Amino acid sequence: MNARSRHAGFTLVELLVAIGILAMVAVLGWRGLDGIVRARVALTHEMEITRGMQLAFAQMQNDCENAAGNDIMRGRPALLWDADRLTLVRKVFVEHEPSRLQVVSYRVVNGQLMRRESPGTRDLDHIAQLWQAIASDAPAENAPSVVLQVGVTGMQVQGWQNNAWRNEPTAVGGNGEQEPPPVDPGLGPARSREPTGVQVALTVQGLGQPMVKSFLLGGT
Repeated sequence: MNARSRHAGFTLVELLVAIGILAMVAVLGWRGLDGIVRARVALTHEMEITRGMQLAFAQMQNDCENAAGNDIMRGRPALLWDADRLTLVRKVFVEHEPSRLQVVSYRVVNGQLMRRESPGTRDLDHIAQLWQAIASDAPAENAPSVVLQVGVTGMQVQGWQNNAWRNEPTAVGGNGEQEPPPVDPGLGPARSREPTGVQVALTVQGLGQPMVKSFLLGGT
């Protein structure tokens, strides 16, 4: 009777070993689940960033495709870029209305990619005034800034001009430099030297490499 009682249950050592094994399994399972959750959160965050950047690039592409050329602007400024800003004049089309022009600017402010646009107008002198206001970051109620993406730590803009990527535009004629022969014989020297594309590189928190996109200007 006493022998049966001694072998009827687990000893204290056996219970401690079993509890230790279960604890190890629980810890391993928790770590595995925690790793899965963290990976899912990181993937979701990266997908949200990528989607936001795609929308921002889509807006840039639309603006660049409708950029106004020198044939419309008649020598007035219509495109300007530097290390962290892109400013251009684009054409705006509204159904049953004549086309208009507006100034659009992209820049990074306090980690946010901002887009600013002016009201549309058909007056070139008015466009020149709007250009000066936006280029100087002057506040205006009719030209508010819209946040396209947060967490942007840097932006680099280059323009394709004279068959090379340039960090800032070069003068198109009238500067005393000898004009190179046009690529297309049907184009004049000044037209052949106009920028035909821009490249934007955005550095975003959470992404290892900058996101780079190139755009044609005026649908060229």
